[in-house]
Parts: sequence; C-alpha cells; structure tokens
Amino acid sequence: MTSTPRKRTVIANWKMNPATLAEAKALFLGIKKEASRRSRVETAIAAPFVYLPELQKLIAGSRMRLAAQDVFWEKEGTYTGEVSVAQLASVGVSHVIVGHSERRALGENDEQVAQKVAAVQKGGLTVVLCIGESERDTTGRYLNVIETQLRSALANVPKTALENLRIAYEPVWAISHGDGKGHTATAGDVHEMTIFIRKVLTSLYTRPSAERVRILYGGSVNEGNASVLIEEGNVDGFLVGGVSLKPRAFAAILTAANESA
Repeated sequence: MTSTPRKRTVIANWKMNPATLAEAKALFLGIKKEASRRSRVETAIAAPFVYLPELQKLIAGSRMRLAAQDVFWEKEGTYTGEVSVAQLASVGVSHVIVGHSERRALGENDEQVAQKVAAVQKGGLTVVLCIGESERDTTGRYLNVIETQLRSALANVPKTALENLRIAYEPVWAISHGDGKGHTATAGDVHEMTIFIRKVLTSLYTRPSAERVRILYGGSVNEGNASVLIEEGNVDGFLVGGVSLKPRAFAAILTAANESA
C-alpha cells in the first residue's frame, strides 16, 4: 500500500435482509445519516435486488452509493431470474459484488466470475471482486488459490479499468454466516494477503497500477477490530456482512475508516 492517504471504501452487504421494504428504508436512512458525517469514506449499500429502485429514491443529497450483490454477464435474453449490468445501472447502482464466497458455494466457478467481471467493467460500473481461500494451510497452498482466482477474474480487464476495481479479500474460514462465530483473520494474516494481492496485480499490470487498487477485507468485521485491520492489516476498507444491519455498530466501522483515511 502506498504511503499517500486514499479514500476508504466500506460496503454493507445486507445479503437476504431485511425482511421488508419498510425495514430496508429505515435501515438505509439510518446508515445514510451516519455516512454523511464521514467524508473520507466511499459508503455503498448492497441491498437485495427488489429494494434497489426504492432505495435509489432516498440516496439524493448523500455520499452513499448503491451496490448489487450479483449480476449476470449477458446484456439481455432468455435468462430467467438473472439481472444485467444495464438493468442495475438504470436503477442507480454503481458497484457490483462479483464472486462472493456464498455464490461460489452455490456453484459459481472462476470462468463465470471472469465473465461477470468483464461485463461489469464494460458496463462502466465498479467491480467489487471477492476472493478468498476456504482454509489457511501451513504449506502456503492458499496463496495459489488466491493467485488463481485473481488471474482468472482479471484476464480480460485492461489497466485502464483498474480505477473501477475493488478487491475484497474474504477468507471463507473467517466468515460468521450471521451467527457471530466467525474467526476473524488477524491483522498479520490480512497484511500478508494485501502484500501478496498487490504482488499478483503488479505481475498482471504495473506496480503503480497495482498500488491504486483498493483492497478491502471481509470476514467478521466489527466495531472492535476495524481500526486494527486498517492500521495493521493495511486494507483500504471493508465488505461488511451481519454488522451492516446494525446502524450504530456499522457507524463505528465507518468512523474507523474515516479517521484512518
């Protein structure tokens, strides 16, 4: 990571929550109020598809961004249940999560992730590329997993598109799955990975280009560990799951990101 301060990115991944549109609006407004006070943070809400058009109406006058939790790579056609990049853009979405571990667990493979990354990049939206290993072994095989995921996903992404790329490192073994029992990676674990990710990016592009890409951490992030993960883990922000449904706790994460920027 460069020594020059950069704007942080914090993305709230609501997953399949909350249960109703009314709750989604209330939660969004609560976070919007907090985000407006953190000028050095790019805050995005990844809400379920069905809520995005209504939340877009509430975003005016704020620094908030809307994110989608997934996307399909085709522009249109007979793809029941899928959503295209253009459709997302038409309702105000600017960021798209691609390759989340929960999507991969349902069968999404590296080739499909690469197709989605290319589609989002060509559509002019910001890609939030998720990568991560299932387990942290002692022989370093997990590094091969990360490198393979990166090289595959970015194979067709030109250097000129890196400004609109965020990489979210989310070790699967550290994700709480909503039960609060995730084993958060240590700051040392995360720092090691940010160095490695930039090394791979440098081999694919150039060192200056690699330095400009924001690397986020996702995996049981909370108000108690956010500061140390930024300061010692050397990340540029977070992809937050369960805690993003709690405005006060999420606000503390935004504060940690804002104060470190």
